[in-house]
Order: sequence, then C-alpha cells, then structure tokens
Amino acid sequence: MRRAVITSAATAAGVVLLLSLKPHESTPAAAIGSQDDTGPAGTAAEPSGGPAAPSAAPATSAPSAHPSASPDAAAASRSVTGGAVDTRYGPVQVKVTLSGTRITAVDVIQYPSEDRRDREINASALPVLNKEAIAAQSAHIDVVSGATYTSNGYVRSLQSALDRAGR
Repeated sequence: MRRAVITSAATAAGVVLLLSLKPHESTPAAAIGSQDDTGPAGTAAEPSGGPAAPSAAPATSAPSAHPSASPDAAAASRSVTGGAVDTRYGPVQVKVTLSGTRITAVDVIQYPSEDRRDREINASALPVLNKEAIAAQSAHIDVVSGATYTSNGYVRSLQSALDRAGR
C-alpha cells in the first residue's frame, strides 16, 4: 500500500512537470554575418564576434537574388537567401553573397534566440559556421559541437541558397 501511494505521487509530479514544459516559439532574430577577406569592395557585413543589428531581409523562404552595384562587371556580386529551415529550437535561415561562383560572405538572418542559452550557443557557433562555409566554398561543413540542431539547419539553408544560385 505504501509503494502505491509513493508511485502515484511520483507519477502525478512527473505529469505536472511534463505539462509545465514550454515549447520554443519561432521569432526572427538579429543577423550574424561573416565576410571573406578577398570579398569585393563595398560589400558590408558585420564582424563575426557577436550579434549584429536586425536585418531588414524578409523572414520568408522566398528566393532573392540582388546584384550589387560594383564597378567591376565581370565579378558582379549578388546575394541569395536560402529557405528557412525549422529546427527543434527555431528556424535557421542564411543569405549568401557570391562574387561569380565564389562565396564571399554568409549572413545568418534568422536563428534560434528564444532564451539566453540559445543566444549564448549561437553567438559562438554561427561565426564558426560562417568561416567554415567560406573556407569550404560549399555547404559540406562540419557541425559545431553543442549546436547540432542549429548547425544542421544552417547547412540545409546554405545548400538551399547555393541551389537557388545555380551552384
């Protein structure tokens, strides 16, 4: 009889804790960008040390290719936005800047930032992912330990942008 009371109380406590768990909501976040050192002149990107100002880019997954005003027409720079990829902790979306077929910058325009831990993880993981994408010149990059969901969403959105750019 005593075990039944303890088991019932433990089950009730577990159900209460489970029901009080809040799911993450998806909200647009500040953009985090990275720029290649050999990028075209006039291409602006925030330093990869931390969050940047909120991006004016739409949070939809619609493709966008914008040629920038560059004096060198042979190496015209363009930006392509990848699709928003839903992850366990929120959506991830990137915008790639290309000069010809070379990736010169990657801006993360949407990423999980619901709570302090999300922001802490992404403040360190996204600059690493940006640098790896520029170095690899493709979406074939390693995930960042501790940011697996964000890394996988980043890679899928990056591949989406590269597909839309014809690479």
